[in-house]
Amino acid sequence: MLHTALMIVHFFCAVMIVVLVLMQRGKGADAGAGFGAGASGTVFGARGATTALSRATAILAAVFMVTSLSLAYLGSRKVPAAANSVTDQPVAPAQPPK
Repeated sequence: MLHTALMIVHFFCAVMIVVLVLMQRGKGADAGAGFGAGASGTVFGARGATTALSRATAILAAVFMVTSLSLAYLGSRKVPAAANSVTDQPVAPAQPPK
């Protein structure tokens, strides 16, 4: 149950990180601002989008790292499995013929 919940959170974080990174403007986008192309593409204001998207990306990256470590820990634990079939049960040594 915990493994499934962590996998869902992990997948959601991965998708959201990709979306947020694609929404952010690159460093080369500032070169076009000198020719008048910079102000028309802002949604959150001049500096608001960079700060909000960067902060959200950092938070999701931290959650992604924590879920990665948690899934690695859960995957490395040895869970004693119950014998479900005849082949899983221990075999008694064969008796020599008399």
